[in-house]
Amino acid sequence: MPSSPEDTTDHADPSGSPDSLILHATDNGVSWITLNRPAAMNAVTWDQRERIIALLAEASADPAVRAVVLTATGRGFCAGADLRGASATGDRVPGDVARTIRLGAQRLIAAVLDCEKPVLAAVNGTAAGIGAHLAFACDLVLAAESAKFIEVFVRRGLVPDGGGAYLLPRLIGPQRAKELMFFGDSLPAAEAERLGLVNRVVPDVELAATARAWAQRLADGPTRAIALTKQLVNTSLDADRATAFTAEAMAQEINMTTQDANEGVASFVERRVPKYRGV
Repeated sequence: MPSSPEDTTDHADPSGSPDSLILHATDNGVSWITLNRPAAMNAVTWDQRERIIALLAEASADPAVRAVVLTATGRGFCAGADLRGASATGDRVPGDVARTIRLGAQRLIAAVLDCEKPVLAAVNGTAAGIGAHLAFACDLVLAAESAKFIEVFVRRGLVPDGGGAYLLPRLIGPQRAKELMFFGDSLPAAEAERLGLVNRVVPDVELAATARAWAQRLADGPTRAIALTKQLVNTSLDADRATAFTAEAMAQEINMTTQDANEGVASFVERRVPKYRGV
């Protein structure tokens, strides 16, 4: 799946630079971030992870970017972390593994959750392990009919990382989350949609066009209002009612200082379609 309508970059060799392994283009206010290691089913390397984190931070800070799409080339969305070269019995000291997880997988997922622009996942194929969590951390998830999601950790005798045990119970409840994590079965896109992990499943050939249409709707919307809404929803399940209501009131206060809020009210009074600028 191309990263933008103009993208013509060839599939990168797995030994390529981070810029070739993560394609990036901005089109009509949408930042397209595309994993580009199709031969490895887009298993994420350290360099790729850092590049994605940096691009999400840039999207937050760039007023010209008003939405983000995460997708991939080839048959896989992301087969998880690239573990080639990792030793099962290295000279580790206590704290090494926890530090690696905090600075690695957890930073990647947090970068998606904390991005100040709406992030849409366009899942073109298998999303396994951290790849599944990368999709689930996005604000909206589109999936091709051929896509599937796998909590692969248990198959390797591992505990889920990348925030999986945080994300899944909030999306589908603890018992469903445990079923997926305890058994590690492959979850087809249609079943993922039924459970609530995916917003929409579309034919493979329609994924790119649907992602482009959804992303453009997001990019044309009131960017700061969407960012504040994202923040309210993401923190709602960790807050008591008083805290959530206070946060809602403050978000309203902040949003009413934006030009888009004034435009939204004015367009309603004047009975016309609003023209949001993202500020």
